[in-house]
Amino acid sequence: MRSQVPRINVSDVEQRGLDLLEEAGCVVVTDVTTPLQRETLRAELADVMAATPLVTSDDQDAFYPGLTRRVTSLVANSETARDFVMHAAPKTVCDHFLLPNCTPGGRYQLHVSAAVEIGPGARKQTLHREEDAIPFFPIPRPNLVVATMWAISDFTADNGGTLLVPGSHKWEADRRAEPDEICAAEMPAGSVLFWMGGTLHAGGANVSNEWRYGVILTYSVGWLRQEENQSLAVPFEMARKFSPELQDMLGNTINGALGFHYDKGLPTEELNATAEGSST
Repeated sequence: MRSQVPRINVSDVEQRGLDLLEEAGCVVVTDVTTPLQRETLRAELADVMAATPLVTSDDQDAFYPGLTRRVTSLVANSETARDFVMHAAPKTVCDHFLLPNCTPGGRYQLHVSAAVEIGPGARKQTLHREEDAIPFFPIPRPNLVVATMWAISDFTADNGGTLLVPGSHKWEADRRAEPDEICAAEMPAGSVLFWMGGTLHAGGANVSNEWRYGVILTYSVGWLRQEENQSLAVPFEMARKFSPELQDMLGNTINGALGFHYDKGLPTEELNATAEGSST
């Protein structure tokens, strides 16, 4: 029997979602965002998305397949994306899986943000793990990364819905996925796919005539270097206006002794030295 990604409602994240993530390493959560939020995000990112060149390479070994478009620095480019970053559902998941592996008194952080469009004709991506860039732990690793994919459009098996291998977050490094162990995360717009950093996954092939639009937000323990450099992605003067919680999520905080030394005082004090307001 082919594997399937479990599905729950957003109201069940704390009660069932954590158990499903522990067992399967992935879960679809429905009814997370509204049509207005999705339309607003599209509008906020429209100019930068239109200015981003389409990946046209037909190199079968390239990590990002051709006929895709990828925009990063979402916190700087979209107020709605900031709301997604700080949403209660990923907070519940990250508190459970990441906080135990953070330094005492430390916290987790935004690791990657990207809006991704997969166009008709795009090939599928190679299966990989979010934690592949972290080489100093053997597989399976402790929980270091939690990933989310926010469905701005419907995700189907035909239009490039994310491929996952349920249970693979517990596999040894040399185990390979069989075809019937790989499944597509089919979900309506407004849903969010969660998966653990050790779960094998990939962008699916788009054999339809429609574009698939999703937003990737991943989180990591605070003592890891972020895959997306948030200090450069979000201008300093912009970050001053954010809430302390969002500033911390960008990595502008102290984890144990990490990030402590700065010749103008504590980083958070300098960041807010001339703040004139805050927003999330």
